[in-house]
Amino acid sequence: DGDRIVSDGTTILGGDCKAGVSVILEALESVSEDGEEYRPVELAFTREEEIGLVGARNLDFTLINAKEAIVFDGEGPVSQITASSPTYIGFDIEVTGRAAHAGVEPEKGLSAIQIAAHIISRLPQGRLDENTTFNVGNIEGGTVRNAVPENTTIKGEFRSTSLESLDGLRVQIAEVLKEVRDLYPDALVDDHLHTEFETYTLTDDDPATLRTKNALASIGLDPTMKPSGGGTDGNVFRLNGISSVVVGMADHGMHTVREFVTIPDLVDAAHLCEALLRDVAD
Repeated sequence: DGDRIVSDGTTILGGDCKAGVSVILEALESVSEDGEEYRPVELAFTREEEIGLVGARNLDFTLINAKEAIVFDGEGPVSQITASSPTYIGFDIEVTGRAAHAGVEPEKGLSAIQIAAHIISRLPQGRLDENTTFNVGNIEGGTVRNAVPENTTIKGEFRSTSLESLDGLRVQIAEVLKEVRDLYPDALVDDHLHTEFETYTLTDDDPATLRTKNALASIGLDPTMKPSGGGTDGNVFRLNGISSVVVGMADHGMHTVREFVTIPDLVDAAHLCEALLRDVAD
């Protein structure tokens, strides 16, 4: 569609993060064909990034020698560098009530869906402040319409770059669940919180950041720093001692049928990757 790569409008494009993969492969092919010297490079293509950085978290980092990494998984143009990323905490709450026939003896039942609704109504939702978000993203419960539902599961997440905010939300969830357990003593309410990735903020003297900014300048682009509410493999790399920078991969409208990749920005991303590969000064 002109200078954009789009889907037919009925599905996502899948540019996240296949656009980044294409950038890397194109740059590698280009420098290989030129026959010029380029930096030693290690590639890590990981699985199931979207559902919790599964591949990166299970990567054997003893096999990796690199101390710096660039991750083509950001939104927007390649000149947009992710300045910070939050800590992500997921939570699963399982409610067990008591089943009964809804028309014959509902008094004998205890609705797990009703209890779950009470929990959700007492939790925050959406953007809580500039650096903190909270979302209940999934609720599953019940079997048929004429039975009092015995089981319901709530799945959600909260994110922040502020450890104080994260601790406060942990306490808030615990207080809500205590309230519900006291209100419904015959119900069973189990909860599990799990950290998927940790926050980071780039510093001015970060070596990978400086290298990326210099490479962008060498191809005529002005780098911009923008905080992100998302996480990438870069969070895991940094946790394992690899100085990582996340840049845009020309993708826009991720996770929607309106997703598109801008071709000029995709070309710029490939040029940045080439510039980094050709940087053999050290």
